[in-house]
Amino acid sequence: MRTELKRKKTFDAVAFMRKRRDEISKEIEGMTPKQEIEYFKKKAAKLKKVKK
Repeated sequence: MRTELKRKKTFDAVAFMRKRRDEISKEIEGMTPKQEIEYFKKKAAKLKKVKK
């Protein structure tokens, strides 16, 4: 017999990712591919600074 434990979610990762994906889509809407690449490079550089 299998027992399932029910735990209350404190963080919904799927909902978070969907929300963030939609936000990013709005931010990059209308950008050229080159502009999109630059956008993501800047975001990655910002994360590297925070990580230190």
